[in-house]
Amino acid sequence: MKSALITGITGQDGAYLAKLLLNKGYHVSGLIARRATPTTWRLQYLGIANEVDLINGDLTDLPSIVRAMNKAKPSEIYNLGAQSFVASSWQQPVLTAQSTGIGVLHVLEATRLADCAIRFYQASSSEMFGLVRDPIQSEATPFYPRSPYGVAKLFGHWMTVNYRESFNMFTCSGILFNHESPLRGIEFVTRKVTDAVARIKLGQQKDLRLGNIDAKRDWGYAGDYVEAMWLMLQQEQADDYVVATGRCTTVRDMCKIAFDYVGLNYEDYVVIDPAYYRPAEVDILLGNPAKAKKVLGWEAKTSLHDLIEMMLEADLARVRAEK
Repeated sequence: MKSALITGITGQDGAYLAKLLLNKGYHVSGLIARRATPTTWRLQYLGIANEVDLINGDLTDLPSIVRAMNKAKPSEIYNLGAQSFVASSWQQPVLTAQSTGIGVLHVLEATRLADCAIRFYQASSSEMFGLVRDPIQSEATPFYPRSPYGVAKLFGHWMTVNYRESFNMFTCSGILFNHESPLRGIEFVTRKVTDAVARIKLGQQKDLRLGNIDAKRDWGYAGDYVEAMWLMLQQEQADDYVVATGRCTTVRDMCKIAFDYVGLNYEDYVVIDPAYYRPAEVDILLGNPAKAKKVLGWEAKTSLHDLIEMMLEADLARVRAEK
C-alpha cells in the first residue's frame, strides 16, 4: 500500500487530494497545526475525516515535520500548506514568508533527511507570474511576483527545483492557476461572490462589495486539479507543470454568471469598494496547460459555468440551513 503525507490537508486542495488518494488505496496522513477552533470541516464535508491520520505539526517548525515524516513513513509528500490568501500577505508578510516560503524548505529538508527516494510535490502558484511577461503563461514564462505571497511561493518553487538538481530527488512543482470549489474559503473572491449571491437571493444580504472586477483569471475546479498533482508524482522523470484551463474570465463576468443563475442582475447589487483594491494588482493570469496535457494526459473537465453553479448550490444550501 502506498502512503502519502499531505501538509495543508484541512484546506480545499488537501481535502480533495486526500479523497482522491484514499480512493486509489493509499494510506493518507496529514500534517495539522494546533488551533483553538476545529479546522477539519472540509474533511467532514467530504466524509473522510475518520479515514485519514492527522499528525500535529507546523511548517514553521522543522522538528515537527521530521517527527511527522517518521510517523507517516510516506512514499509521496504533497506540500499544500501555506498562508494562502494573497490579500493578507501585505498585512502579514513575515508570516507569509515563513509558512509559504521557508516552510517549503523545511519539508524539502525533512524529506532529504528521511529518504531521498520519497517523491515530493510542491504547490506553486500562478501568482508567481504577477506582472505577466507573456500573454499566456507557460512553464517557460519569466516570473514577476506582485505580492509577498507570490514572492514566497517563488522561493518555494526554486528551492524545489534546487533540491531536484542538487540531490537528485524526485521533486515536482505544480504551477496551479486559480482553482475553486464549494470548499473554497469565504475570503476568496469566487466563494465571496457565490456566498453573497446566495444570501442576496434569500434576503440575508443587500449588496456585494468588490474591488477590481475587471481583473482576469483562469478559473478551474479544485477537484480536477488535484488529479494533476497525483499524476506528476507517477511519472518517470520529475518536472514542473502549469495546471490551468487555458480560458480567461473577468471577475465581472464571473459575477454575471452567478447572479444570472438565480435570476438577478449583477449590476443591481455589485458595489465597487476601493478598500478591496490590492497595493499592486495582477491584471491577468491565463495559463497554457499544453505540457500537462501532453505529458500527464491531464486536462480540466469542469467549465466555469458548472463550477459556479456547483458552488452556488452549496452556498444556497448552507444559507438555508442557517435559518
